[in-house]
Amino acid sequence: MRRLLPFAAGLLLLTGCSGEQTPTAQVCESYAAVQNTVEHIRQTNVSENGLSALRPYLTQLIEQLQQFVTDAQAQFGAQADVLRAAVDKLSASVDTARADPNVANLSVVRSDVAEVRTNAQALRATVQETC
Repeated sequence: MRRLLPFAAGLLLLTGCSGEQTPTAQVCESYAAVQNTVEHIRQTNVSENGLSALRPYLTQLIEQLQQFVTDAQAQFGAQADVLRAAVDKLSASVDTARADPNVANLSVVRSDVAEVRTNAQALRATVQETC
């Protein structure tokens, strides 16, 4: 497994937001933070650093998604909640695979990565209409 989490490609290319602190700008800044962390996850080389290298990024991503949901509750809350649930599921499967790195557990991680990617792409498409 050279790169476990290539799903960040679906989150890339979010357009920039204005510098003013309107509710829309806060949403855009929160989402940009999520995008940045996903890029760090994408760049994590699990084969060299192990699954434990993902843990700090997953923790950070969960916190950033909470902030995003807070900032965007009225506009994007439902989509952000779906992504958050997928990230939580991925986090749990990574923990399981770290504890018992067998083919079945690693397969679940890959499946969960695909689910995160799909949900992230859907959210990105929605957010891009605003930012």
